[in-house]
Amino acid sequence: MSSTALIICGALGRDVKDIITRRGWDVDVYGVSALLHLYPSRIVGELRDKLRELRPRYEKLVVVYGECGTTGKLEPVLEETGAVRLRGPHCYEMYAGEARFKEVAESRPGTFFLTDWLVRNFDRAVIRGLGLDRDPELKPMLFGNYEAVLYLRQVPNPRLAEKAGEIAAYLGLPLEIDDVGLGELEERLAALVEGASPPTRLAADLPGERGGEGLISLRG
Repeated sequence: MSSTALIICGALGRDVKDIITRRGWDVDVYGVSALLHLYPSRIVGELRDKLRELRPRYEKLVVVYGECGTTGKLEPVLEETGAVRLRGPHCYEMYAGEARFKEVAESRPGTFFLTDWLVRNFDRAVIRGLGLDRDPELKPMLFGNYEAVLYLRQVPNPRLAEKAGEIAAYLGLPLEIDDVGLGELEERLAALVEGASPPTRLAADLPGERGGEGLISLRG
């Protein structure tokens, strides 16, 4: 068994797996459902339980999440368990990169972000997850303040680009595609995995899905 465990959001699973394979890391990976983002208050509890379970078995615990709407409540859990997590408010900022995300947030605050994962899972995570299939009249209330869709694309894929266009049309918004790759995700993750001893406190953050809950195999 590895001495390092990554506890990852399912929305980052594919990209984190690729990073691990490419860098040859000896780590164990545990997934947490990306759909918890529909209920941010549950993220803290799920991660607390997982970290407490894994703490006796690993020297280093790395939480591959941003702040993700947990309003500071995740930091005490990290301190309690000696875990660390990626810097940043959420995966959109990690993928876009700090400078690009700040630029978009300041120039066009009404931006709806997409990633490869969210494009693939929009129907399940957004339409069904938010109940828009049952109550379509909720759409103006949920999305009426958005001005545009920005697809932070990890890997060019014609089918995903077409789906992103369908999502933008569904929302009645213009679409922009930005080929960001992994942005700063890999750099931030590598700093924690390849670093020496993890700190006991989390550094200050920027202002501001189908993951399983067991060990994830990286073979195949």
